[in-house]
Amino acid sequence: MSNNQLGVLHALDAAKTQWYHFTAIVIAGMGFFTDAYDLFCISLITKLLGRIYYHDDKINKPGTLPPNIAAAVNGVAFCGTLAGQLFFGWLGDKLGRKRVYGLTLMLMVICSIASGLSFGKTPNGVMATLCFFRFWLGFGIGGDYPLSATIMSEYANKKTRGAFIAAVFAMQGFGILAGGIVALIVSSAFDHAFKVGPYDLIGQKSTVPQADYVWRIILMFGAVPALLTYYWRMKMPETARYTALIARNSKQAAADMSKVLNVELKPEEEKVEKILAAPSNSFGLFSKEFAKRHGLHLLGTTSTWFLLDIAFYSSNLFQKDIFTAIGWLPAAGTMSATHEVYRVARAQTLIALCGTVPGYWFTVALIDHIGRFTIQLMGFFFMTVFMFALAIPYNHWKSHNAGFLIMYSLTFFFANFGPNATTFVVPAEIFPARLRSTCHGISAAAGKAGAIVGSFGFLYASQNQKTPDHGYPHGIGVKNALMVLGAVNCLGFLFTFLVPESKGKSLEELTGENEEDDESQQTTSVDKVPAV
Repeated sequence: MSNNQLGVLHALDAAKTQWYHFTAIVIAGMGFFTDAYDLFCISLITKLLGRIYYHDDKINKPGTLPPNIAAAVNGVAFCGTLAGQLFFGWLGDKLGRKRVYGLTLMLMVICSIASGLSFGKTPNGVMATLCFFRFWLGFGIGGDYPLSATIMSEYANKKTRGAFIAAVFAMQGFGILAGGIVALIVSSAFDHAFKVGPYDLIGQKSTVPQADYVWRIILMFGAVPALLTYYWRMKMPETARYTALIARNSKQAAADMSKVLNVELKPEEEKVEKILAAPSNSFGLFSKEFAKRHGLHLLGTTSTWFLLDIAFYSSNLFQKDIFTAIGWLPAAGTMSATHEVYRVARAQTLIALCGTVPGYWFTVALIDHIGRFTIQLMGFFFMTVFMFALAIPYNHWKSHNAGFLIMYSLTFFFANFGPNATTFVVPAEIFPARLRSTCHGISAAAGKAGAIVGSFGFLYASQNQKTPDHGYPHGIGVKNALMVLGAVNCLGFLFTFLVPESKGKSLEELTGENEEDDESQQTTSVDKVPAV
């Protein structure tokens, strides 16, 4: 224990794994379960939306969303998420983590339900309403990123902190999986209840009127897990680091953590004042001192998250298009509308089960043993390898679907046993308490900027060079789009060298918040990146 560290913070750092750790993981993790469900379930229903609202009798093909509508439906939630990450990240440092936490959850519940109730007299009217509610849904989801990560990092002990934060994020994998399972159940139920032939045989009659309920039910189900955890979120005490180091209330911090840890902790008001009076606790986000201490760290966390999300979200959102391009999904004309949802959901669920979910939990198991830096570097390396392995012999995979599925699953495995988890963990550890939520929000917002680039860019770039989908310009094709994603992952590998290792150290050691004089301020513990 540092001579200058508060007793309540040392108690948290040294605490053995207890029930409250798992409670915090579930409470924060269910928010991420909901986040992933809401963000990724849209990819399961976009083909259905095109069939229902944009069928053109002049074209002998099932309806598809026009390019601008498809881009908006896929990407608008990310725009809201980016704004929410910046706003709620800042608000979490100003008002407290707990006070803002319930607000984000209620916003997600209301907008999930409202998205399923989207209305309009015209197809464009329905899509506009859907996009409006999905923007605000994304705004609420955005707040969950910095707040969940910060709360978990400030509750955890230093020995297993990485695993606890990663476990919160790993719930995202179950959210993606749940989206596929819900879509499978709903589409299968409607497919059996309203049996119709494929589009090639009966045209637009293959889209039964009741199919309009399918996408609405899938979207509205996202409110259920969020509602289930609202009460428990409101019962969580504020983190001791916020209460003591930002709100300057050491008595309340000691009282709250005494209940949580079941030990007697004394308030240390004089020590709090001494710590907060030190120069290391006075600089702001836009100061030269912040740039000197944490500028490269913030560049590292933002750039790697940005590059990761270009590849991760474009691959996730457009799985259905990739599967269709290689022939793993049948042509749309050979299926009814509800059966197409079923086939898309089955493919996406299989990928989540084989690659996405296991990758998250490998990170949880190993992050505090081999470190954040190594996992992130390894993840970007193998994502680069497998993207190029898919792209270079692309024509070969068209006749070897099983091989493509294995390789594609491995890219998701190493995304999640790699940078998708570590980019979430590290920003919650390496910045000072008074700026922690804000800096995590900035890092996460950079990631969502990458997701926007991926979701809009891949939509157009992956179009066939000779015969693009109706309404789309000529693209560079799926093969070349995968090559670009491989190059993006390679850049992520290089920028990882700006990200410090934070394994096994207390938050105050990492940020230098315990420093007492100017001499010890010259470098903080996180200034050193481990050699590879």
